[in-house]
Amino acid sequence: MEKGHISVQTENIFPIIKQYLYSDQEIFLRELVSNAVDASQKLNTLARKGVYKGSTENLKINIAIDAEQKTLTISDQGIGMTADEVKKYLNQLALSSANDFLEKYKDEGAGIIGHFGLGFYSAFMVAEKVEVITKSWQEGADAVKWICSGDPSYELEASDKTTVGTDIILYINPEDEEYLEESKIRGLLDKYCKFLPIPIQFGERDEVVQEETGAEEEASADDENKEPKTIKVANIINNTHPLWKKGPSELTDQDYIDFYDELYPYSEKPLFWIHLNIDFPFNLTGVLYFPKINNQLEVQKNKIQLYSNQVYVTDEVKEIVPEFLTLLHGVIDSPDIPLNVSRSALQSDRNVKKITGYITKKVAEKLKGLFTEDRSSYEEKWSDIGVFVKYGMISDDKFYDRTKDIALVKNVADESYTLNEYFDKIKDNQTDKNDVKVAIYAFNKEAQDSYITDATNYGYDVLVLDQVLDNHFIQNIEQKWDKVRFARVDSETVDQLVAKEEKLETALSEKEEEKLKTLFTSTLSIADHQFQIRPLPADSAPVQIVKPEFMRRMEDMQRLQSGQMAMGSMNIYQVVVNGNHPLIAKKLINMRSEDKKQEFTKYLYNLALLNQNMLQGKSLTEFMKQSLEYAGN
Repeated sequence: MEKGHISVQTENIFPIIKQYLYSDQEIFLRELVSNAVDASQKLNTLARKGVYKGSTENLKINIAIDAEQKTLTISDQGIGMTADEVKKYLNQLALSSANDFLEKYKDEGAGIIGHFGLGFYSAFMVAEKVEVITKSWQEGADAVKWICSGDPSYELEASDKTTVGTDIILYINPEDEEYLEESKIRGLLDKYCKFLPIPIQFGERDEVVQEETGAEEEASADDENKEPKTIKVANIINNTHPLWKKGPSELTDQDYIDFYDELYPYSEKPLFWIHLNIDFPFNLTGVLYFPKINNQLEVQKNKIQLYSNQVYVTDEVKEIVPEFLTLLHGVIDSPDIPLNVSRSALQSDRNVKKITGYITKKVAEKLKGLFTEDRSSYEEKWSDIGVFVKYGMISDDKFYDRTKDIALVKNVADESYTLNEYFDKIKDNQTDKNDVKVAIYAFNKEAQDSYITDATNYGYDVLVLDQVLDNHFIQNIEQKWDKVRFARVDSETVDQLVAKEEKLETALSEKEEEKLKTLFTSTLSIADHQFQIRPLPADSAPVQIVKPEFMRRMEDMQRLQSGQMAMGSMNIYQVVVNGNHPLIAKKLINMRSEDKKQEFTKYLYNLALLNQNMLQGKSLTEFMKQSLEYAGN
C-alpha cells in the first residue's frame, strides 16, 4: 500500500481564483474593504484591552482612484502587519488572520468579518499587480511593501510608511478599467459597504457653512448679499450605526420610516415593521417592513437584504426567508448564516431552518398583536396586507396555524369578519341539506351586481373575494375546514346556491314547459341537458347562464393571470329559464308568431350573456338596438 500527499500546482491557483472562486467579479471591493474593517476592529479590540496604547478615536478607511496611474487604493488605519505576518497571511492561501485573532481574543472578537483567508486574493480578479504597504501596531515594527503580479512569485521590501495601517494598491487590468470610474466605485460602495461599522471615505464633498459673526456686530446689507461659504469635507459613504443594530427602545416611529427611506428612496411609506433581535440559539438582528401590497402579487427577490456583521451579502434570501415573506422589505443581519467562500450563496445548515422558523413566527406574532391591540386599524390595513397573509397561509402550514384566527373576509356591505365569525354568521341560513356551510362570494361587486342583488334579496350574505390569491385561498380553507364550501354568486341560480330539501313549483304547466324547452334548444342550438326551467323569484333575471363552481374558479384564475375578463369554456354551461318571471310566464309563452318567439328568445339569451360579460362584438350592437325596440313596445 502506498501513501502520499496530493500535490497542488500553485501556478494554477490564480486562474482558479479569477474565474471560479468568486461568482461575481465586483465583490473584490467588498472583500478588501471588509479586510480593512477587520484590521480596524482588531485595533479597537487591542485598545479596549489596553494592549495598544495609541488612539483609535478617528479610525477610518479611505478609497482613492488614480486615473493616471490606473490604480485603486484601499487604505486603513488598522492593526497592520509585520514582515513575518505578511509572509504568513499573504503568502499562504486560506490561512486567515481573522481566525487566528478570534482564537486569541475569542471573548473580544465580535464583529470580525473574515473567516476564510481568501478574500484578499479576489483583488487579482481586476488587478494585474497588487502592492500591499503595511506597518504593524507593534512597537518597533518596520513598515514593509509586498508586491505580486498575479502569479506565485512575490517581492517583499522595506517601506517608508510611518503610520500604522495598510494600503492595498490595485493596478487595474486594461480590460477592467471601469473600476477606475468614480460612479462605478461609488455604486459598489453603496451596495456592499453602506452599513459597515468603520467610516469609509471616498473623496470629498462640498458642504455649505454659515459664517459666524460677533454677537455685537449688526448684519449689514452687504452681509445679506454674501454667497454662502462652501468648504470641502470628507465624503463618508456609510452609516456606521444602522438602525437594526440599535434597540427598539432607542427608536421612534420616525426613525424607522427614515431608515426605510434610506433603504428604498422615493418609496411609499410602509404600513408597519418588525424589529428582529435574538442572540440564542443564533445571532440575528434586522428590521422587516410591510409595504403596501394592495392587490398585487409581485414576489420581489431584491427587497430583503442579507448582511453578515453589517457586510452586504446578497438580496437573494430564498434559503432563509419563505417565498411569501419575500413580499416584505428590509434587512436581516446574522453572523451565524453559513456562507460559501465567496459569501455569495448560503450553505445548507440547521441554523438556516431555525432562522427561517424564527422569522416566520415573529411576523405572525406581529400580525396577531396588531389584530388584538387595534382591530379597526387592522381591518383598514387588510386590503394592503391580505394578499401577504393569504399567501403565507397557503404556502406555509405553520404560518396558517398562527394566522387562521386573524385572517379576514369582507362582505358586500364592507363588514369584516374572521373565518370563525363568518361561518358562525351564515350557519343558520346558508347551511345546505348535507349540513355544509356555503359561503357565497363575488369577485367584482359592479360586474356581478344583479347576482348579488338576487342573493341578498334571497336572504344570503355575499362576500367580496377579489384579491389575486383568493381562488387558492378558498380552496385551502375548504381543505382545512370541516363542512365548509364556497360558491361564486353566479355559479348557480339563487335557489341552488345553497341546495335545500324543499321543492318549489313554477307558474308554468307541464305542456308550457315542454314548449319552452323545444323553443330554446332549437333556437339556440343547445342540447337538452343544457336547458332547465326553474322556479326562481319573479324579480330574478328571466334567463341565466349557469356554470359549475369549478369552471368559475378556472375562469377567475385565467382572468387574474391575464388581467382581463376570462371567457372560459362555452361547452360547460346551462341555460336556466326563470319559470316565474313575467317575461317568460306571460309574454314569451303567449306570443303567437314563431319568428317573434325566436327573436325574443335570442334577446333574452343575449341579456343573460351580457349579464355574464360574455356578449361580444357585433352581437352587442345588435342587442342594444333590440333593447331599444323592446323598450318602445
